[in-house]
Amino acid sequence: MKNRITALFGIEKPLIQAGMIWCSGWELATAVSKAGGLGIIGAGSMYPDVLRSHIEKAKAALGDKPFAVNVPMLYPQIEELMAIIIELKVPIVFTSAGNPKTWTQHLKDQGIVVVHVVSSLKFALKAEVAGVDAVVAEGFEAGGHNGRDETTSLVLWPMVAKELKVPMIAAGGIGSGAQIAAAFALGAEGVQIGSRFVASEESSAHLNFKNAVIAAQEGDTMLTLKELAPVRLIKNKFFQDVQSAYQAGAGAEQLKELLGRARAKRGMFEGDLEEGELEIGQVSGMIADLKPAAEIVNELWSDYESTLAKLLQSAPN
Repeated sequence: MKNRITALFGIEKPLIQAGMIWCSGWELATAVSKAGGLGIIGAGSMYPDVLRSHIEKAKAALGDKPFAVNVPMLYPQIEELMAIIIELKVPIVFTSAGNPKTWTQHLKDQGIVVVHVVSSLKFALKAEVAGVDAVVAEGFEAGGHNGRDETTSLVLWPMVAKELKVPMIAAGGIGSGAQIAAAFALGAEGVQIGSRFVASEESSAHLNFKNAVIAAQEGDTMLTLKELAPVRLIKNKFFQDVQSAYQAGAGAEQLKELLGRARAKRGMFEGDLEEGELEIGQVSGMIADLKPAAEIVNELWSDYESTLAKLLQSAPN
């Protein structure tokens, strides 16, 4: 497929692997990029020297093939991360969780393609005004940190696509080729997929977490902690502790104390399924196995093409 997203990123398939904390290091990003999509290193869980190492390894493994780095803009050492990204000539940066005006023009002045992740039409328009090259519109179904408005993907995507001049990448609840086809039908020119790639061999997530994602069923995740930063979690002991705190009337400070530090690392990277924060999307209920990332890319794209063929066959004359 050729469209504005494949041209912008220099990729074969407009399929982007999300930059997820604790799950998307250089091995996953490299595997996805080699398979014809766009792999992303998630910098949100990395110290600057760790990010440098991941970028260097990705560049060595990929040669001229593109990859990207995702940077949450609330990261405390963001200036150091951006300096490393510019120094090592990362071609594409996805920013999230903050004001795109802060870094977009600076990165573009260095020849870097900039994409910003949003969860509402309001912030999509602000990102376009800030000068980004594309926008990721992420619906309520998505894993990890999410929007406060709880706008679902099937509502958000067409709203954003209708108003933007820059291309839109759809995210939130995508785990099959049929869902990719739906995203394109609603105005997307690319798709960003996170949860499915957590359950890949190259994901840096702990095997315990991968297995928990595979075991998850419909209704096993819920958005919570909106007073701090809305996040979709698997319902484990920590999640239940949060719900008990709500029932006891806990405010933001008490919730922050309960959350503590490194809770996501404890769950997703270290594999503590009881006390850790387990961030994953609703689509985890559709994930049934652990596969190499390249196989996931090829399977998704083959399923997408099969879906198109079926739609054409069933369309009225």
